[in-house]
Amino acid sequence: MTVYPEISIVVISFLVMLVTTIVTKYATNQKRMKELKDIQKACQIKLKDNKGNPEEMKKINEEMMKCSMELMKHSFKPMIFTFIPLLILIGWMGKFFAPLLSTWIWWYIISGLAFSIILKKVLKVN
Repeated sequence: MTVYPEISIVVISFLVMLVTTIVTKYATNQKRMKELKDIQKACQIKLKDNKGNPEEMKKINEEMMKCSMELMKHSFKPMIFTFIPLLILIGWMGKFFAPLLSTWIWWYIISGLAFSIILKKVLKVN
């Protein structure tokens, strides 16, 4: 870990994103989340079609807000399980990697974003 800190951070990032993605997949109702996202996409199309009709736009925006709130509620469930362990891990990583690599956090963030996108596609997580 001290010889190649960049590789160590990328591996840790992959493992964290894998665990987080799996927790998200099984702690949320994936079918309902897909339905809500589809509703939001349909509402966005309706908004484009009704630009000149403020009454209809208001109704569509209300429906989108309702979907957004339910999606947010679903997305908080996995955070309950992962938030504290992630804080502890990032604290440890900061103490361990900061003397070795001043840009450790950027390695973690960038690789984490990439792995998150890839893993969500591979594991079909909404």
